[in-house]
Amino acid sequence: MRLGYLFPGQGAQYIGMGKELIETYKEAKQLFAQADDALGFSLSRIILEGPEEQLRLTYHTQPALLTVSVAAYRVFSSECGDVVPVVCAGHSLGEYSALVAAGAIDFTDAVRLVHHRGKWMDEAVPAGQGAMTAVMGMERDKLEEVCRQAAEEAGVVELANINSPGQIVISGTAEGVERAAALAKEQGARRTIPLVVSGPFHCSLMKPAASKLKEMLLETDLKDTSVPVVANVDAQPKTHAQDIRTALERQLYSPVLWEEDVRAMMQLGAEGFIEFGPGTVLSGLVKKVERRIPTFHVENEESLQQTMAAIKG
Repeated sequence: MRLGYLFPGQGAQYIGMGKELIETYKEAKQLFAQADDALGFSLSRIILEGPEEQLRLTYHTQPALLTVSVAAYRVFSSECGDVVPVVCAGHSLGEYSALVAAGAIDFTDAVRLVHHRGKWMDEAVPAGQGAMTAVMGMERDKLEEVCRQAAEEAGVVELANINSPGQIVISGTAEGVERAAALAKEQGARRTIPLVVSGPFHCSLMKPAASKLKEMLLETDLKDTSVPVVANVDAQPKTHAQDIRTALERQLYSPVLWEEDVRAMMQLGAEGFIEFGPGTVLSGLVKKVERRIPTFHVENEESLQQTMAAIKG
């Protein structure tokens, strides 16, 4: 089976994620230690012990998820050395994990990058002034029109994540998002769900963060990838370092085209998917795009063994 590798983004984290892997596999233990050394504080302790409010801080969440996802990938690769993907992708922050897996960026550089990325995203909009809401059961074109109307009436609001058929997240000022959610319900959306996030990610309000990220990306050693990584910004496979830099900068203020990413991965030959890291949110979104495609995940010892057994047949 030709495989696509998936890496989750913010929202998947929980205290204790990765614990079984570092207790059992030296690759995971070494990676956690590397993250601590790179950042100059004990990210491991926050991941394994919390408290929740520390793990939830964007500049901790992002390096934490990257570390756990890459650890899961490294353990699987060590145990199944002959299994290689045809394509990788990650949702938002997860794109950095995918790029580490594809050999484009060193893990130490990536963990520093996403720590700063989290800080700059938090600083871009004062706390409480931005919001994100999931809108269920409304077509993209119709929701774009709703956002245009709400932006004129109340403030910035844009499409942020096009996750699967019938699930789109909007992002912007608190007033703009609230108005768009109300209009969406009036115009037939099945329901709207406000998200617990620290800021309005993947909209134009993130441009100040993107300009800082651009500078750090220019100073970071990026390489051409060993396998294509489908980018969130345009659902196109990237292999060249300069294309990756541009995509990562734009990603901060552009919508995550996840549904298109999944379709692109299948067109590039993926016949099944493995999700590395906490949870199975991305596997669920894949099933909404193509319910017959097999999905697996690697998060702990049990899921690792199940996935290895399934892949090796």
